[in-house]
Amino acid sequence: MRGLRLFTMPALLLAITALSACSVSATPGGSTAGASEKATGPVAIGFSQATQQSPFYVQLREGAEAAAKKAGAELYFADADGDVTKQNNDIQDLITRQVDVLLINPVDPQGVQPGLAAAKAAGIPVVTVDRPVPDGAVSHVGRDNKAMGELVGKALSEKLGEKGGTVIEIRGDAGGAVARDRSAGFHAAVAANPKIKIVEGPYSDYVRAKAVTAMQDLLQVHPDVAAVYAHNDDMALGALQVLKENGKDKVLVTGVDGLMEAVKQIAGGGQYVATALNDPISLGATAVDTVLKVRGGEKVPAYVDAGTALIDTANAGDYSGGTGEFAQALQ
Repeated sequence: MRGLRLFTMPALLLAITALSACSVSATPGGSTAGASEKATGPVAIGFSQATQQSPFYVQLREGAEAAAKKAGAELYFADADGDVTKQNNDIQDLITRQVDVLLINPVDPQGVQPGLAAAKAAGIPVVTVDRPVPDGAVSHVGRDNKAMGELVGKALSEKLGEKGGTVIEIRGDAGGAVARDRSAGFHAAVAANPKIKIVEGPYSDYVRAKAVTAMQDLLQVHPDVAAVYAHNDDMALGALQVLKENGKDKVLVTGVDGLMEAVKQIAGGGQYVATALNDPISLGATAVDTVLKVRGGEKVPAYVDAGTALIDTANAGDYSGGTGEFAQALQ
């Protein structure tokens, strides 16, 4: 049969294995152009993300994808699923695809160093988003997580007043800069109130289901809890669920990120009393804008601050009418 090319079995198995090993998806456009085509084609951005196991990170990806599409750039996405070894492999896959710039949301700032070293060796600049790394990136796009913790801590301290009480802190990820800074800012803000005692709970990786389990255990040990501070709203909502199931409707709850579900709880005047704005859509867009500036040869700051604000019972109604999953900065 003319024109029909036959593959030997080893060659066919090799081809199938190579295809199945690839964990990188391309959006939008899905270009698989070679080096000669890419040189004159759209900017290729490789986005390696820590996880998709939280609404925040899902929308961070969506914000980056929308911004890349608007700019006419190709965005190749890889989800590390919380595994730093997989993330390093994903970064290598993106390098092999000959992306122009890498955007990295690291699982572990130290553990991702092999990926950063590979990018440096390949001459590909790196921009980090949300979670910084000690070195290896030309710029970091994020928000002041210490300021977020301070804003929420001050608001909660004022709510508890002179009576104070036990505050359970449900933490994000072990060793992560975001968790460290959100904790440090909160502790600094409540330090002026000697009646407040902070109980540091387990790391729940910003996942609601893990926070539910943590809160169930903590409530057994600390039934007199006065308030909860979680490093993100998803975990705070998990804690709120447990409190309600156990009739603890007087315990105050606070979080970070401005998840719309939490903002509506605050606007409703219940026991959820404060969060800090951390709109992931705008963060993803700002990250892509920074990446494109780097690719264009522009000088960018080492740290690009996307800004934050307190959302509490006084202003939650201004945000709760939005249709998105997270509150967005008021214009």
